[in-house]
Amino acid sequence: MDESKPDTSMSPGSGNMNLGNRKELEDFFEKLSINVVTVEHPEVFTVEAMLPYVQQLNGAVSKNLFLKDKKKKGLWLLTARHEITVNLADLAKQVGAPGGFRFADESLLKEALGVGQGCVTPFAVFNDKEQKVKLLVDSDFVNGGHERIYGHPMVNSATIGITPEDLMKFWEATGHKPILVNL
Repeated sequence: MDESKPDTSMSPGSGNMNLGNRKELEDFFEKLSINVVTVEHPEVFTVEAMLPYVQQLNGAVSKNLFLKDKKKKGLWLLTARHEITVNLADLAKQVGAPGGFRFADESLLKEALGVGQGCVTPFAVFNDKEQKVKLLVDSDFVNGGHERIYGHPMVNSATIGITPEDLMKFWEATGHKPILVNL
């Protein structure tokens, strides 16, 4: 281990906290006969930091925002291509979120999706067994002809890719019907 860097293997937001969930997710993909492309890399905490490790791959890299509506009636996970700019006010109007959207805090993220900051992923709904989180998906993300969709497998030290069709199959198998939005 590099002595000049602190050991963050179990710190909040660290991807290593979720290694068990990664194995469960990989087993779930196998059960669904979903072919996964995996790239291992150092821990990254932003999409921009991840891009150099996946730039050679064909497909769309996900940006994922964990949101709550201002009336505190719902939790939402937005998944879109990483380069998309999201206007939260417009998005809230599009889906009828009471009072608009704001970012949910990390404790709520961990409670609802079982991941910390830096590990939010379109695959995190796997941990939402009670379907409390509504899934918002940029329609171009799944209908834009992308070869694969990339996101973290519950840890931020790897990136996985699956086809848009398999992503839809995965969400259906978790009980999460995506609400397609136009960003």
